[in-house]
Amino acid sequence: MAHEVAGMRDRLSRRQQLPEEVAGYVRELIITGAVRPGEFLRMERIAEAVGVSNTPVREGLLVLRSEGLVELVPRRGFVVSPFSRQDVRDLFWAQAQLARELAARAAKKITPEQLAELEVTLARYDSAIAAGDQDRIGELGHLFHRRINRAAGSQRLALMLSSFVRQLPNRFYAAIETQASTRGDDHGLLMEALRRRDAPAAKSLMEQHILARGDYLIEILQERGLWDGQEWDDRESVS
Repeated sequence: MAHEVAGMRDRLSRRQQLPEEVAGYVRELIITGAVRPGEFLRMERIAEAVGVSNTPVREGLLVLRSEGLVELVPRRGFVVSPFSRQDVRDLFWAQAQLARELAARAAKKITPEQLAELEVTLARYDSAIAAGDQDRIGELGHLFHRRINRAAGSQRLALMLSSFVRQLPNRFYAAIETQASTRGDDHGLLMEALRRRDAPAAKSLMEQHILARGDYLIEILQERGLWDGQEWDDRESVS
């Protein structure tokens, strides 16, 4: 009986993961410019690429609809929505507001054990940067931030933040971290603020850190030609 229950849980977990796999796959197509605004998405091709049926494809596309990346046109299907520079800025601004509050709380609550874990993570991150290990850079950069978020002791805020973070493919974070590492030691400065339990400094540094990464991503996407031939829209003139 216990074996059957465990099997049911595994199957349920897998069914829940499939739409997220689809959403991640299509999200990357959109953000890299492999599919362009106004282009209709073929569910059959997506299903074949991810190795799933049409049902999780539709569920995954509905996830992207809730994020504003696609639109559902009645009787025609899902179409890619415009994705502007300002959309990137807005996404990182929303992340920054939550991340800075978590950093401030972490500065007040972090334990010596949690500080030691952060030190180890940061050392490994710096080693990955030096070695140019893209997979490890992205993984350890995420881990560094997750440890700060956990130290804040606010699961609700951390979950809200994760909902924004997953709107970009993980591999972009490695590219962002690599580019950012040549322009300053944000993580080191954050560590110092946490050691001093300086909540205002941690809050300010984290906000600057996240917003700068939005700017770096815009640079990366521009270099890849995502917005070639597109005029800057009115939203991009709003500061």
